[in-house]
Amino acid sequence: MATAVLASGGLVAAGPAGTAGATGPSARRPAPAAGAAAVPKHALTGYWQNFDNGATVQKLKDVDDAYDIIAVAFAEATGQPGAVTFTLDPALGYGSAADFKADIKAKQAAGKSVVLSVGGEKGSVAVGDDASARNFADSINGLMDEYGFNGVDIDLENGLNSTYMTQALKAVHAKHPDVVVTMAPQTIDMLSPQNEYFKTALAIKDFLTVVNTQFYNSGSMNGCDGKVYAQGSVDFLTALACTQLEGGLDPSQVGLGVPASPRAAGGGYVSPSVVNAALDCLTAGSNCGSFKPSRTYPGLRGAMAWSTNWDAANGGAFARQVGGHVHQLP
Repeated sequence: MATAVLASGGLVAAGPAGTAGATGPSARRPAPAAGAAAVPKHALTGYWQNFDNGATVQKLKDVDDAYDIIAVAFAEATGQPGAVTFTLDPALGYGSAADFKADIKAKQAAGKSVVLSVGGEKGSVAVGDDASARNFADSINGLMDEYGFNGVDIDLENGLNSTYMTQALKAVHAKHPDVVVTMAPQTIDMLSPQNEYFKTALAIKDFLTVVNTQFYNSGSMNGCDGKVYAQGSVDFLTALACTQLEGGLDPSQVGLGVPASPRAAGGGYVSPSVVNAALDCLTAGSNCGSFKPSRTYPGLRGAMAWSTNWDAANGGAFARQVGGHVHQLP
């Protein structure tokens, strides 16, 4: 996701706070984290920008309630190979990190999951050996504990080593069994189960939450039927998602990643109605274009927007129309 131009529902809380108003020992007991089990069957994911690039600047509390998973973009590389850190951008207007952490808890209390996204278009995090995998896992675990994040989003757009990223994510899962793990590969990264991103997704299938492939800034690509489809169409979304659905991922682990507005991406924007048609095609076999999958996938997780900020700048159309549709899926 470019940072220049772009790119189940129980009430749970995370972090050290106990039940509001409680006294005695229970007040000091940490509340359970909103883990993978809290993600709805059909979920809307949105990236929240920790920077100002011309889209609407938001605090986390401003993110539309339609978003079930909020990916905080982005964690950044440190001088230690594989390790990441997170720093609030002053442009967002937070008075302190404590205010941000309070917003995370409030979203979680409303049944949302807040994950920390690693990478982005300009991200330079590299996990390519045992040491960097360990550093990655240790830093993610530390940030989850410090801020109360529910998990991690992998949005590495400059290469990924499946062996060591798998190792790192399994180490995160070992410490946080309810971790929410999302991924946002570029379209080209998910064309074959032999691709490193796809291999990583399959390797962590037992705890992977969802892969929201970026179905934009892609040009034309081969669909699961071997035909070429142009981005910005219902066929592109359905035929490319089909590759993942037939390549080993569970339907609940597949989401459609799209720009929230024409300004959010260099190419591949589709209107909310097209996203909804693709969701209908994949889940029910209706509203398809020229490509119609050989079977339906009613358990499809949902859709993703880059970004909540661009959505807000566009009047909230994505949250309202696609979010409403996702939540009405069977």
